[in-house]
Amino acid sequence: MMADPHEAKQAGRLILVLGIGAGASTLATRALDPLVGVLAEEFLANPATVALLATAFALPYALAQPVLGPLGDAVGKTRVIRAALVLLALTLALSAMAPNLGTLAVLRVLSGAAAGGIFPLSIALVGDRVPIERRQLALSRLLVAGLTGSVGGGAMAALLAPLIGWRGVLVVCAAVAVAGWVVMRDSAPAPVGRRLNLAEVIARYRQILGLAAARLLYRSVFLEGVLVFGIFPFLAPTLAARGQGGAAEAGLAIAAFALGGFGFAGLAAVMLRRLGQGRMIRAGGMLGGLALAGIALAPSAIVLVGACLLLGLGFYMMHSSIQMRVTEVAPMARGSAVALHAFSFFLGQSLGPVAMGVGRAVVGVEAALILAAIGLVALAWRLGRPAR
Repeated sequence: MMADPHEAKQAGRLILVLGIGAGASTLATRALDPLVGVLAEEFLANPATVALLATAFALPYALAQPVLGPLGDAVGKTRVIRAALVLLALTLALSAMAPNLGTLAVLRVLSGAAAGGIFPLSIALVGDRVPIERRQLALSRLLVAGLTGSVGGGAMAALLAPLIGWRGVLVVCAAVAVAGWVVMRDSAPAPVGRRLNLAEVIARYRQILGLAAARLLYRSVFLEGVLVFGIFPFLAPTLAARGQGGAAEAGLAIAAFALGGFGFAGLAAVMLRRLGQGRMIRAGGMLGGLALAGIALAPSAIVLVGACLLLGLGFYMMHSSIQMRVTEVAPMARGSAVALHAFSFFLGQSLGPVAMGVGRAVVGVEAALILAAIGLVALAWRLGRPAR
């Protein structure tokens, strides 16, 4: 059956509009990761303490989801995304003026909560407006927009921080969020909203969590977040301790992870056709496990950057499959279902640096990464098991 050209054009326009906002949110997420050492020096703090800024962003991102998902279902997803972009721009601009680490941490908390209203609801909006036969392609294009932000966050911080400082980097992030709001304001009609009914919200969540398939997906993305994202704030200190570099190399490694996602977006159709979803998930877990071991044992910065590229490819082979399944787990409450997905994923991301910090102190970063590699392979094997 031939695609309707008008529907294809509308889907493309939707992805373009949503993609700018999604890119703004992921840009803000990763922007400070390569600058842990820089911030530690400026604020005279332990790098492990500064690394918790990643948790300060990811945890409120997660905790806001049970509210933001139903709110989007009730009052309109585009309305919530617009408001979130305004709040994100404001908190990022204020972060650039933070006088101390404590203030910066508080503002990162607020930025994380605001960013939580953008990408997850964008995924849900694609699920609402794009037919399932074209949805995977549309979601892969939205993923590219998010990955562009991730690449920008890591690379921009590494390249621009020496010129404009970490404060200037945050100002750039704020400007991109403003651009996302402007595009949505001019391109998307104002939705007609209704009141949020708390009893309906609770009943909806109870129904979703009653599904075994949904619970498996949410556990899986939580563990993904813990196992994959714990190392990123520690890349710069690890490279410095090995004499392999610092913030610039860490930024390139984070950008390489996102480039691995671009690689997946280009290869997704071929992988699905030749491997099927289950085998693709397991192959992604094996690649991700190999990559984490590569980061642990990397003899040079270039090897570590290459391992991060492989980690990005393997991760998105797993994660995109979970994301696609989530859009169909509860079609009548897609915003709420995707919100629980984002809650689980970012809760895992927020705990990842804590777990890696503990592992780094107790057994060393190399052993902690090997354990994470084993865990990721085991998770992929379970998730790739055919449904019964």
